[in-house]
Amino acid sequence: MSFTTLIARHDGPVLHLTLNRPEVRNAMSLAMVLELRQALAQAEGDGRTRAIVLRGEGGHFCAGGDIKDMAAARLKLADNADAVVEVNEAFGDLCVAYAGTGLAVVAVTEGTVMGGGFGLACVADVTLAAASVVFRLPETGLGLVPAQVGPFLVERLGYAEAKRLAVTGASVAADEALRLRLVHEVHADAASLDAALQRVLADILRCAPGALSATKRLIAKARLHSPASLVHEAAEIFSRAALGVEGQEGTMAFLQKRKASWMPQ
Repeated sequence: MSFTTLIARHDGPVLHLTLNRPEVRNAMSLAMVLELRQALAQAEGDGRTRAIVLRGEGGHFCAGGDIKDMAAARLKLADNADAVVEVNEAFGDLCVAYAGTGLAVVAVTEGTVMGGGFGLACVADVTLAAASVVFRLPETGLGLVPAQVGPFLVERLGYAEAKRLAVTGASVAADEALRLRLVHEVHADAASLDAALQRVLADILRCAPGALSATKRLIAKARLHSPASLVHEAAEIFSRAALGVEGQEGTMAFLQKRKASWMPQ
């Protein structure tokens, strides 16, 4: 993969994507949005990627949307009344794509996290944080709305906490982010943060990729449906897994006291 706003590196089945605009704290331009979407599509189709790691270059995760893109959209309003809508929608579509992928997604957050970066941190399956991290929702103080971040914030934190943070335009440092479960772990230094990432990736790679993907889909659906309404569908999903290649290999490996074929040997 060759990008202008990202650094992409494969480490076996793990794709590391680093937001690479450190001069603007990795503000998310439309070019970056498109490249993140492209990287995800390629990873989903390459047959080898099982996890994606998102992080930022230069000590910050992402300072939100690039102001230049919004200014350019305003200049186009005379010709396209939906120009601002389309720019904002692109950020939302990015978060939806990463939220819906069957691959495992891990976000490693440091420094500033706003806007599209805030959204990516919320949709990641596991979000790790450095002690330096500060999540910000400055939109209402600027006369704007955290339009694309809002739904993912509700999903991550629940209605009451999401509303509190949004209406106060809050800044959330590492300790509070952990208490709210906005992040799952906080680490004091780079070495311990990297060690935590390796531990999480090792755990992920012990999971069968097809089973992991099916589990993510079922859990996502369970947010919106009662347990009783999912009993039969869940049983069918379980049956397909148990009778499939992964299920047979996994149970046989367990009985034979060996690693399954998808596990790092």
